[in-house]
Amino acid sequence: MNRISRATGALLGAAALAVSLAACGGDSLEQGREKASGPSGGGKGPLVVGAAAFTESKVLAELYALALRDAGYSVSVTTVKNRELYEPSLEKGEIDVVPEYAATLAEFLNAKANGPKAPEEKPVASGDAKATVDALRALAEPRGLKVLDAGEAVDQNAFAVSKEFAAENKLATLSDLGAAKLKVKIAAGDECAVRPFCAPGLKKVYGIDVAGIDPKGVGTPQAKQAVKDGVDQLVLTTTTDATVDSFGLVFLTDDKKLQNADNVLPVLNAKDAGDPAVATALDKITKVLTTADLAELNRKVDAERAKPEDVAAAYLKEKGLVGK
Repeated sequence: MNRISRATGALLGAAALAVSLAACGGDSLEQGREKASGPSGGGKGPLVVGAAAFTESKVLAELYALALRDAGYSVSVTTVKNRELYEPSLEKGEIDVVPEYAATLAEFLNAKANGPKAPEEKPVASGDAKATVDALRALAEPRGLKVLDAGEAVDQNAFAVSKEFAAENKLATLSDLGAAKLKVKIAAGDECAVRPFCAPGLKKVYGIDVAGIDPKGVGTPQAKQAVKDGVDQLVLTTTTDATVDSFGLVFLTDDKKLQNADNVLPVLNAKDAGDPAVATALDKITKVLTTADLAELNRKVDAERAKPEDVAAAYLKEKGLVGK
């Protein structure tokens, strides 16, 4: 579930939501609520933390759940396939807390409020994290949602080159690549050719001479290997890709902020999870978690086959965020 494919999709009706939840994996919402009210929790709650069906969201959900349990809430985690399903459940209070991405959720709600073309014709997200979060809050609050502060951790599109290519051409930023006037072929999904945050944006914002797209997918091993081997010069991946270094690649900084600010932040049902103690518990994570931390947590799950709940528990203990 990369940044490009995590874009706004079609909005599903209540009937589709009810049918899909039963098949989405993880605990059902009813099971989650029942578990949360069980004897294993503390004296507050119950709360249900929702996770989308990809590694990073599951890890973040476990971080949130563990922090809330440590604060005295009884908490369960339920996995719901995607935003089109879990966001309406968050509004209804079937889910109380979800880890989210500022720009992507802002444009999702923009589409719900102003029509499916709004994200393209009148976007509310930008590369400015504060402005994006402000826009998100303006759209979320009328829906009964509370958006907490964003932190440093961000999962957005990122571009990498081989370390040799970077050294030979003195590249540290995407501006450097544009100024070098080099023809580059991008290993990415074929949609990169038309997406404004990929080839068109690289040309317009940075003046990068894109010679073509090698459709090997976003951040796939095949795409990174192609850049390592010199077949392609640039790969589209994400900022939380923990395998870039192992392929001998290095990120180029998006110094002109082409990518929208998809900083990680918790979003709550304001009625059911509006207790200030909930925000206090979650803010502790937000203030500490970095992009590099998130990439490493993802790596442990995907490469080492560790369980999301185990890597989350170890991280919180290492950072001194639980058990005090």
